[in-house]
Amino acid sequence: MKQQTKLRSPLSAAASVLVALLLGFSPASSADPIKIGAFFDLSGPASSIGTPTKLVAEMVVDKINKEGGINGRPLELVIGDTEGDPTRALLVAKRLVEKDQVTALIGPTRTGTGMAVKAYTEKEQIPVIMTIGGDPVIAGGKYGPFTWTFKTPQRTSTAVTKVYAFLKARGWTKVALITATDGFGKDGLEWLIRLAPEHHIQIVANEAFDVNDADMTTQLVKIKASAADAIICWTIGPAGARVAKNVKQLGISIPLFQCHGQPDPKYVELAGSAAEGTYMPSTKLMVAGQLPDADPQKAVIQEFISLYKDVYHYDRQYPINTHSGYAWDAIMILANAMRQAGTDRTALRAAIEQTRGYVGISGIFNLSAQDHNGLDVDSLVIVQVVNGGWKLVSP
Repeated sequence: MKQQTKLRSPLSAAASVLVALLLGFSPASSADPIKIGAFFDLSGPASSIGTPTKLVAEMVVDKINKEGGINGRPLELVIGDTEGDPTRALLVAKRLVEKDQVTALIGPTRTGTGMAVKAYTEKEQIPVIMTIGGDPVIAGGKYGPFTWTFKTPQRTSTAVTKVYAFLKARGWTKVALITATDGFGKDGLEWLIRLAPEHHIQIVANEAFDVNDADMTTQLVKIKASAADAIICWTIGPAGARVAKNVKQLGISIPLFQCHGQPDPKYVELAGSAAEGTYMPSTKLMVAGQLPDADPQKAVIQEFISLYKDVYHYDRQYPINTHSGYAWDAIMILANAMRQAGTDRTALRAAIEQTRGYVGISGIFNLSAQDHNGLDVDSLVIVQVVNGGWKLVSP
């Protein structure tokens, strides 16, 4: 009888598995991969940002998996291309959630596409860590709830505060604004206007442009006639380089500031000699070699740069820019939360929100229920383009 009992148990187990497979179910395995949706601008105007962001996402997932994954389970990225289009971004998000059954999402690339998917992901209760610069996705109020939405790039308001503090310290208190009409540019304009009185900054000119405009001379002629001490341009991508070229062509000699999305060798390449001397807020990634050894981010950033350049050789096609660390930080924060909370979405969301003291590429993150970014002004530095490179001019 004992021998029969020993035989019956494994046969019963095998039969159960067979029945489950016939019914369309598969037995759960602790080694099954954890799927993460990663959707970026892999084509379209911002593909020079979105494509290397995808490569970094793959790099950090590879690193995590080589180190044992998440509690013994590997991570698996499921990639989507938003094409820089809000409608397409929403379709991709739905496919990743409903068809691919991802646990969480990373991305997208621009504020407009982020806002296009936010209402859906909030409704579906999917944790999303965005890699966009604009504030609306986590601003609340008229922009809607952000319970399930986080982001790793600094808030626009943080970058504006950094710029205004630097301007005030230099005695440049009269500024001219030239901002893009897209979601990112409008967000920048809102904060530039809102925070100016607090920093005793006077806005003496306010011009706008479309990111696809070939020339911004008309707007800059008006700015040249103003009494501005400095110009602040708020856009990402090639449009910022066109503004810099037009500034030089018009012989405008006052300082030009770009936003925190422009510290990128591509900007220097496109603007050429017109980039020389321009200022911008930046993550510490762009001036890693100029950081003091006591900076807690320095070792983390140096590891990132070593992997990016020496192991994966991504810099051969996509030189490191200020956007490069956003996906690294997003996936690291997500992975740390998964180690604590597993893959249950509600528990995972709560764990992300409780992230404290994570030393990342873009700063030291301290998230809370009110702040789904967790970076302060000290996470940014002011850099200047000097001899085609990046000089740290203010910590």
